[in-house]
Formats: sequence, C-alpha cells, structure tokens
Amino acid sequence: MVYKYDFLIIGAGVAGMSYALKVARAHKGKVCMICKTSLDEANTSFAQGGVASVTNLEVDNFEKHIEDTMIAGDYINDRKAVELVVRNAPGQIRELVQWGVNFDRKENGDFDLHREGGHSEFRILHHADDTGAEIQRGLMAAVCSNPDITVKENHFAVEVITQHHLGARVTRRTPYIHCYGAYVLNPDTQKVDTYLSKVTLMCTGGCGAVYETTTNPVIATGDGEAMVYRAKGTVADMEFVQFHPTALYHPGETHPAFLITEAMRGYGGILRLPNGESFMENYDPRLSLAPRDIVARAIDKEMKKHGLDHVCLDVTHKDAEETKRHFPNIYHKCKSIGIDITTDYIPVRPAAHYMCGGIKVDLNGQSSIERLYAIGECACTGLHGGNRLASNSLIEAVVYADVAAKHSLAHVDEYDFNDKVPEWNDEGTMTNEEKVLITQSVREVGQVMSNYVGIVRSDLRLHRAWNRLDMLYEETENLFKRVKASRDICELRNMINVGYLITRWAIERKECRGLHFTTDYPLHAYDKRG
Repeated sequence: MVYKYDFLIIGAGVAGMSYALKVARAHKGKVCMICKTSLDEANTSFAQGGVASVTNLEVDNFEKHIEDTMIAGDYINDRKAVELVVRNAPGQIRELVQWGVNFDRKENGDFDLHREGGHSEFRILHHADDTGAEIQRGLMAAVCSNPDITVKENHFAVEVITQHHLGARVTRRTPYIHCYGAYVLNPDTQKVDTYLSKVTLMCTGGCGAVYETTTNPVIATGDGEAMVYRAKGTVADMEFVQFHPTALYHPGETHPAFLITEAMRGYGGILRLPNGESFMENYDPRLSLAPRDIVARAIDKEMKKHGLDHVCLDVTHKDAEETKRHFPNIYHKCKSIGIDITTDYIPVRPAAHYMCGGIKVDLNGQSSIERLYAIGECACTGLHGGNRLASNSLIEAVVYADVAAKHSLAHVDEYDFNDKVPEWNDEGTMTNEEKVLITQSVREVGQVMSNYVGIVRSDLRLHRAWNRLDMLYEETENLFKRVKASRDICELRNMINVGYLITRWAIERKECRGLHFTTDYPLHAYDKRG
C-alpha cells in the first residue's frame, strides 16, 4: 500500500504530539503520526520530575537558567540552542496549559515550583510526581479530538526513504540528501507499506533499552537515531548517555526500572549508604543536588568500594503527610514492595536514562537530510551539551516542536510527493529458530553496553564492546537480508547501530567530559561543575 501525507510524524511523545497539533492547526494538509505501540506508551509518560521554565520572576531569570544549563553541560552546549529553549519556555508552558495540561499550583494560583539538581532556583513545574503522564494525557486528548490528525498505532517505521531507494549511490559526502517519507510495517498485514510525505519528522525518543538496566520502556530502542544514521544523516554527541542516579533497586525489575525522581532530592532527600552514612560530601559541595553525572559516578564508586548492589535515598526526616502528598506514585510503588518511604530508606542505583546526543539538527530542528526534521530525545539540538540538566528535556521537546513546525510550514508547499519510490521488497521467511536468535542477540547487546560502555569506561572496555557489537552487526545484517521485516529484528538492528555509535563516539573522545568518564584520560581542564 502507498499512503500520502503532507506531514509524516514518526513518534508519539510530547515532541510529536506538540508538532502535530501545531501543523494541523496552521495547515489544511494531511498529518499522520506513526506510533510503534499505543499512543500512551511514549517515553514522555515515564517522566516524573517536571518541566523547567523561568516563571517566578521575583527571584529567577533567563540568565540564571541559561548558566545552570551551560554548567551542567560542561560548556559543550550550543549557547544559541540554550538561549532559544530557555527564552521560549514560558510561552510554550502557556500553550501546554491551553491544551489541557494541569500543573500543580499553590492556593494563590501561582505554580508550585520544585527545585532539582543543578538548578540554582525553584523553577520546575510539575504535576505531583507523574508530570510526563499528565502532559501525555493532555496532549493525547487534544490530538484524538483533532480530525486532521491520523494516528497509526502499533505501526513500526523500518527505514526513511531517500535517493538510495531510487537507485542512487548515497554516501556521507552526498550533498542534498532528500527524505521522501518512510517504509512502515503494518501489524495487521505484516507488510511494509510506503508512506510518502512532503515533510517527515523524527521524534522516536531515546535508546535506554540498549542497556540492561534503564528507566526507559522497552520500546526505547534508538529507532530514529539508527534510521537516520543508516540514511547517511549526521549524528552527534552519542557518547553522552545520562544515567539517572536514583532508579528504584528492585531485583527483576530492570527494564524499565522505576524512577525515583530528582525532585525528591530537591525536596530534601539525602543519599546514604545502607548503614546510614551519607557520602555526597566526599564528592561535591552541592551534596545530593549535584548534577546527575557527578551523583551517578559517586553512587557507582560507593557501590564498588563497599561491594553493594544499591545505596539509599532518605526522606524519613521529612513530614510524612507532606511526602505522601508530593510523591504519591513513588509512595504507593515502594509500599507495594514493602517499603514505607516515610520510615524506611529507599534502595536506589543508577540506570540508563537519557541520550544527550542524537540526530544533529539546527535551530529550526532540521537535520542534515532535506525535508527531515528531528526533535525530542532522538535529536541533538546542542541544548544539553555533555550532560542534561534535570527537567530540560520536556521543555526542549515543546520549544523545538514549535520552531520545527514554523519552519516546515513555511516550506512544505515547496515540496512534492516522489511517486517514483518503489514498494518494499518483502521476500523471505521467519522461523521460530530465528526468533530465538534475535532474543539472544538483544540480551547480548544489553550485557555488552552495561558492562563495557556504562558510567565508567576505559579504552580496553570500549574496544571489547566494539568487537562484540561488530560480530552482532554482521550476524544480524545477514539475517535481515534473508527474512521478512518484523519489529523484533528491526529493533535489534537499531539497538546494535546505536550501541555502535555510542561506543565509537566514546572511543574518539580522549578526555573525561560531561557524562563521558574514562579511566584512561584526565578530567577536562574546563570542567566547572564541581
């Protein structure tokens, strides 16, 4: 089957839905969202902490937020991108509210602001401790009520379409690569359909699932980054994988691991060893509110030094009723496994959480491939630099959805559908034996990435990962050429591609910088975060 849409959106989190609503409102053309599962299962739903925006002008200002972001990112950030997001944040907060998103407020009507690690002021808007789910709910309601937006749930984008599919030789040096849409797997027919578009937006989220332990859902397999890289698009900063310091330690629940929001440390939570001894004073003067990379490495070191499988987060000194009111989901989750957070320590450990790099885009969200935009976690805007400041991701997604929508709307009428694109060749079969091979390879990718490309790295570990991933790549590509496309094998290909990119970029950075920490090279001289 061949479908035609003016705007093809691959992904369905806050970035994709915000963009869809904006282009549908301004343009009479057809808009389609490709969602690999159900609309409510995006990474956005798992974000607990909140959205960073300067709203309390009595004590806060744009310059403070900009500087906090630059410091956390180890000054690798693109300052223009930082200023774009910070200065446009309040306007996008207002639009989220107009779309039906509810943020907690005080009795006087002002936003009830939290403070999180790395922030110099209270500027985190939130909805209890499930902000992402509330944003997803509000946007879903707006999208589903818009007749101009078609949502294709449980559809899987296999590849973006470029001149390569028309028989042209496309390399990383080819100028003016164009995107004509995407090949998409239909779950009902198990056939790969052709979706032609004038503009394509990639907003597939993160890639935490390439690690054994992650706060991301199992669907976060780096699909967007991998598809664009295979299409010869530019990616950047892939070595900067953020590990959230405090995922709930609960054996057997690692994919996803339950997130203990950074706001709990902003609320006054203290990191301790199981014996009650605090330790962050040995690592950073900001204690438990230091940037995430510093806290994650400190926890990792303490666990290794004492032979522990977790450390603890302590909020027992806080008012019990206030704790339950601020963090109802965390309270009930911990209670379900026998932990009362008002009287007991919370067992926590780091888990893969967020990709700061991704598809390289400009200030309009445009990738190196013409007619292809990327926003959200799969994109590298330059905002985060070497390390993401807490709660900057959701606001980045809505700000870049706005600028990408404005830019693509200004140019969409310049493009035509390319009717010369051939249909997908689906020859091949899949056997049960081959599915077992795929499952085993997925497990191996997680083990390789966690053991060799984790919080602390070394040249020896990275090269071992490179060699293991190369072997998995060859095996998987040979299998992919022989079988029909399925979500299982396509996700495996993407995971291997992304693992390779993270490893390659890590090998090439000969310094400790931001989230990339290696035992073979010294801390960069310009690191100003400690």
